[in-house]
Amino acid sequence: MKTIPASGPELSAFLASVERRAFKQAMFAVRNHETALDIVQDAMMKLVEKYGAHSSNEWPMLFQRILQNTIRDSFRRSKIRTLWMTLFSSFVDSDDEDSDPLDIISAGSEAPGFSSPQRQLEQSRLLSVIETEIEKLPARQREAFVLRYWEEMGISETASVMGCSEGSVKTHCSRATHTLAAALKAKGITL
Repeated sequence: MKTIPASGPELSAFLASVERRAFKQAMFAVRNHETALDIVQDAMMKLVEKYGAHSSNEWPMLFQRILQNTIRDSFRRSKIRTLWMTLFSSFVDSDDEDSDPLDIISAGSEAPGFSSPQRQLEQSRLLSVIETEIEKLPARQREAFVLRYWEEMGISETASVMGCSEGSVKTHCSRATHTLAAALKAKGITL
């Protein structure tokens, strides 16, 4: 039996019918209104972009799989970003909400939060080690890592910027974080 691809209005109607339930699922998972909205929007965009031409009877299962994968991606991204931001938090002045960890690396001793000479020395050494390890990463891993975790780009945005598939972005990010964590651990820096 041959399946006939659905039309644009059918796809719009399907998305409207699942939007509320999808939001509740995402909200239960991430417990953050804005993040849940982003997850649902990303899942809907992925369905339209990649599976919009498929038969409408395939959409419910495809959408659920996409939604669950998008929720997992959100958790992974949040976990890794939190890990790295925690490491850099000791360098940031608590009064400056808009400070960026990458600015701290280039700012050196002029950066806020450098108080005592001993603390300044410790922080500059740590930043030097981290910067060196990031520089040692292969170019694609370094690019994916910075785009995803500091620029806060989504997987599809990062893939578009890098000119590669979403799977490649995930692979590059995973390898980069494992390499960095292992290199820092070998130098006695625990995250």
